[in-house]
This record gives sequence, C-alpha cells and structure tokens, in this order.
Amino acid sequence: MFDYEFQNPEFLWLLCLLPVLGFWYYWRRKDSHPEIRFPEASFLAQSKFNRGALLYALPWVLRIFSIALLIVAMARPRNTEENNRSRSSEGIDIVMALDVSPSMLAQDLKPNRLEATKKVSTEFIDGRPNDRIGLVVYAAESMTQMPLTSDHALLKNSLNDLRYGFLANGTAIGMGLATTINRLKDSKAQSKVAILLTDGENNAGEIEPLSAADWAKEFNIRVYTIGVGTNGMAKTPVQQDGRGGFFYERMPVKIDEALLKEIANRTGGKYFRATDNKKLDAIYKEIDSLEKTKLKEIRFYTYEEKFGLFALSALGLFLLEILLRYTLLKSFV
Repeated sequence: MFDYEFQNPEFLWLLCLLPVLGFWYYWRRKDSHPEIRFPEASFLAQSKFNRGALLYALPWVLRIFSIALLIVAMARPRNTEENNRSRSSEGIDIVMALDVSPSMLAQDLKPNRLEATKKVSTEFIDGRPNDRIGLVVYAAESMTQMPLTSDHALLKNSLNDLRYGFLANGTAIGMGLATTINRLKDSKAQSKVAILLTDGENNAGEIEPLSAADWAKEFNIRVYTIGVGTNGMAKTPVQQDGRGGFFYERMPVKIDEALLKEIANRTGGKYFRATDNKKLDAIYKEIDSLEKTKLKEIRFYTYEEKFGLFALSALGLFLLEILLRYTLLKSFV
C-alpha cells in the first residue's frame, strides 16, 4: 500500500469488518424507512438519482472511511530507505617504489616509460579506494615522495608531479626497496605490499637488493617486482641537448631479471616484465586482483513513520461527518 511496510500488519485484518458495517447500514436504513407510496409522487420512483438517499448515506460513508484510515494507522505504516556502505575488514597497505632515473625516458613505451608508469599507477590507485597507499622514488638514491595515506587525490597529484633529474643518476634498487620497507614495517595492516618497478640493473646505493629483500621478508612485506622495457633495443636518452631535452640513441635494454625474480620469490611476491603499455597495464591489474581488500557490507535502514498522517486523516473525516450530520444534513439523517 503506497510502498509502505507495516510494523503491526495484523491490524489490517480489521478491514474485513468494513463490508459487514456497510451491510448493517443498509439493513438499518431499510428497516428505519418503511416504504410509503404516493400516487402523485410516482415520478420519484423513476428517477435515476435519489438525492435524499445519497445525502443520507454520506455521513456513513465518511464514518467507514475514517474507520478504515484509523485501522491503517494502527498497523503502523512507514517508509523504509536502505543504504549500503562498504567497510574494509582486512586492510592492505601498499607502497609503490618507482625508478625515476633518466633511462625511464626511453620511448619503447609511449610516450615514455615514466609517463606510462604514472598513468597505470594512477589507475591502480583509483581501483583501491579502501587501501592506504604510499609512494617512494629512487635513482642513485631514494626518498619518500608520499607516506602511506588514504588521501588518494593528494597521492595522485604527487605522482603526477614526478619528473626525472631531481635525484642523482643511477639505479639503486636496494635503496629503493629499503626505503619502501621503512614505510611499511610499522604498519598494523593485515597485509603489507611493495610494488618495485625498475628499467635497469642495480648500480648504485649502499644496500644490497637481496639484503633488503630478506629485511622485507622479516617484516612480512610481500614484494611484486616489475621490469619495464622492451626486448632488444630501445630509443634511450644518452646526453642532454642543452635545451632541457635529450639526444636519443637506440640502446640495448638491460634489466636484471634474475635479481628481480629472486626479490619476489624471497618475499612471496611475483615478478613481471612489461615490454609495452598494454603489458604494463595488465600487470597492475593482475597485482590488483592478487591483493584484493576484503570488504564487509553494512546496511543501514532509515524509517519514516506514516501512522500520524492516517490518524489525522481519520480524525478529519470523523469531524467532517459530525459537522455535516448536525448542520447541512440534519434533515436527512
């Protein structure tokens, strides 16, 4: 009834009494108004509309409707609005460690490795609304670009601002991983994940990558490693041109896949190789599927009571009946 639900629906059975009241009214009227025939008033019997009978019945119609509304009010009608909200029941903290050395400007991924990585990383962040995510960058040294945060808009702005050149040239994989572990080791999350991306070999830094991997294992941090670069040759920057750009030459792509695989194996993660944009996008989607946050759905119900509307309507009809019965229709009832 009007999309309402009833808190006490058993009272609606009382509506079955209304036809009984109507039948009782009919017999009461018949018994209280004996038929008297007047020859000169025979035209009234042929009338299709007996105004007097209708006016006599009107107070009783109002009475029955007021009783019906009162019964509905007793059944406690109400509107129900349902709202769903998801809450993380097993949190995941993720830190992305990105290589920002000049070789990340190589153009085997479009427009280059760094911009392609920023794009898929942004999409990855958008797909993890319930997780805290941080960002570490490294070249010959490493630094925390953004600590673990739930403010993904701020994180994406920081990611978008990444440029080459603010760290010394080189690739310190061990340093990048160690800084990532520092960001995760004190986390209280049920699952701690590092995503380490590079396009080269470890050639800088004071920390051995495998020592950092053992440290990650000690703190139950799972490391996914990604090697970025095509198989064979790639158009790679070799020298600055004096105008803020680079001279490019086709150079062999050298990625220490054995090292990256070992880091992943020691920590329970997985190694991936991204040879083009589609493959890089697929890798992040696979990591996303492997590290799904468990969600608990909570339902909230908002109730709006409507019995007052029906009770007031019943009272209004009852008062209207009394008013008509003792004023305008007094001569008919």
